[in-house]
Amino acid sequence: MNTESPTPPPNQEPITPKQLYLTRRKFLEAAGIFSASAILAACMGSTPASPSGPVTPETDTETPKNLATSYNNYYEFGTSKSSVAERAANFQMQPWQVEVGGLVKHPQTFSIEDLLVNFKQEQRVYRMRCVEAWSMVLPWTGFPLAKLLEAVVPLPEAKFVAFQSVYRPEEMPGQVRLDFPWPYLEGLRLDEAQHPLTLLATGLYEEPLTPQNGGPIRLVVPWKYGFKSAKALVKITLQADQPVTFWNAIAPQEYGFYANVNPAVDHPRWSQSEERRIGEIGSRATLLFNGYNEVAPLYEGMNLTVNF
Repeated sequence: MNTESPTPPPNQEPITPKQLYLTRRKFLEAAGIFSASAILAACMGSTPASPSGPVTPETDTETPKNLATSYNNYYEFGTSKSSVAERAANFQMQPWQVEVGGLVKHPQTFSIEDLLVNFKQEQRVYRMRCVEAWSMVLPWTGFPLAKLLEAVVPLPEAKFVAFQSVYRPEEMPGQVRLDFPWPYLEGLRLDEAQHPLTLLATGLYEEPLTPQNGGPIRLVVPWKYGFKSAKALVKITLQADQPVTFWNAIAPQEYGFYANVNPAVDHPRWSQSEERRIGEIGSRATLLFNGYNEVAPLYEGMNLTVNF
């Protein structure tokens, strides 16, 4: 996510044709999704995530695909949300590898094909709340991050998980034009990373992730503001100390390490009590933890105003 103030939603014109690293058919086959039976019925947001169902309430409507793929915060491709898709059209997503290491028993490097074939892909419909006070409802395909962590076996001293996005300035103009500490870095506590809601997403709307949506693989943590869900991941590192994260390092007074959605804690430059759902008129109340109350036990005893 970026730090600009909320801006009007885009129009609903068709977007630039997708540049995909796999065809839709190959993606669905690799992900193990072959029929409508894999499309999961919606259930209440307070229901724990499971392989058999997403966790967004029935009253929430999926954001139209053309909006979700043409209104994108992705500073690596620039600060204008409406131009990210065009600027990312030639971004190369194959070959792709994700290095997983640090305080683990079995460090490994996975290709995107490894991740699609060796980890059962699920469909999850999640709310996404941007720190800028707009939101979407998105149908992801992916698998729990906990499954990947199980494969590498965290060591007892591992307490945090650090995420690093790709650094490729020759294809990402924002990494040249914007004087920021690239590459993009994010982090979670280990228990947050292991929560069943935390997803490594490989697809969106039953198709591979587009470059502008963070393809070929990104983090999705639905109870946190969207900037926590790092895109285009290339490295995941387990470590003992809290990792440095991109926006927290740039503006710690505005972007906390935890970044849990909390309507009672305003951003210094705007209220967080309401949000604007992209594709809808008007605003709606923002929910604590974005409505995913099952994560509340992770923060028992913590002051969520101080640990924002």
